[in-house]
Amino acid sequence: MRRVGPTSGARVGIVLAHGRGGNSEDIIGLMQYAGLTDVAALAPDAPGQSWWPTSFLAPAATLAPYVERGVDTLMQGVAALEAEGVPRGSIWLGGFSQGAGLALETFARRGEGLAGVFGFSGGLLGTGDGDATPDPALYGHGQKRFDYSGRRDGAKAWISVHERDPHIPLKRVRDSVAALQAMGAEVGSVVYPGSGHSVMPEDMAKLRAWLG
Repeated sequence: MRRVGPTSGARVGIVLAHGRGGNSEDIIGLMQYAGLTDVAALAPDAPGQSWWPTSFLAPAATLAPYVERGVDTLMQGVAALEAEGVPRGSIWLGGFSQGAGLALETFARRGEGLAGVFGFSGGLLGTGDGDATPDPALYGHGQKRFDYSGRRDGAKAWISVHERDPHIPLKRVRDSVAALQAMGAEVGSVVYPGSGHSVMPEDMAKLRAWLG
């Protein structure tokens, strides 16, 4: 697990998940880019540079073992920061693309007491399958359920996406925003115009504003 920032005395921490084909060095580099060198940041590497082998829109049974392993990995990072003295209420999750989905899913499933989450070009994976009818708004995949338990009152979430993202349908982003709001989180989201799949300057501005 790669890390940057102070190893003791940090007031804020974050666990970051990279995208498919990326690595921990890629995603943790966002901290230096954002000028957040005083934040304790950890970033694990996914096996084979991928948290799961298919689209995050795939059926739940296909994704389940990979998602559970990924969630456990990010929570190990949270535990490591807590062991260094960072309060749980000052620890964030974050990620890009596939890593954004993992960070958001970890926050929804096991993020009670955390400060919040950043999902750059991503969305929730869901708790199970809904209507399996192929939906054009989900790039031909079926619906998911978002039956998360617990509350996230006082926590913040940021979800961003391009209006024509080749991997992340707008519908899934909107469903993700609604699901986290229903759990009590304060959710900010932005849809960037045009096509694309990347971390944008507004994402970095939000990272600085919430962690700085």
